[in-house]
Amino acid sequence: QVQLVESGGGSVQAGGSLRLSCAATSNINCMAWFRQAPGTEREGVGTVDREGTTRYAESVKGRLTISRDNAKNTLYLDMSSLKPEDTAMYYCAADPGALLCRITPIRSDFMYWGQGTQVTVSS
Repeated sequence: QVQLVESGGGSVQAGGSLRLSCAATSNINCMAWFRQAPGTEREGVGTVDREGTTRYAESVKGRLTISRDNAKNTLYLDMSSLKPEDTAMYYCAADPGALLCRITPIRSDFMYWGQGTQVTVSS
């Protein structure tokens, strides 16, 4: 079983920054960040494959950056210029069945999920 544990969430004012981390027990080719605000569906923030190729939702391009350290089995989400609409529970996820990530992440592809870490951005 692969376990994922997120950390780094918190409360910040609009325009602030946070770094989220996801510690994994093994290395998976396709990793992703998702987020879910109350009353909304879980949406993909972005993905990164083992070689470091990233893809992002249009709403976060230029503000949120995904990276990974394969030696440490750790996934990161660097968040800057945060907006109130970024407020959500953030989850990391791993897709063990794909060599590379899809252009658009599909929730059902991700077999492993962390418990989530809350990010709250105030105006």
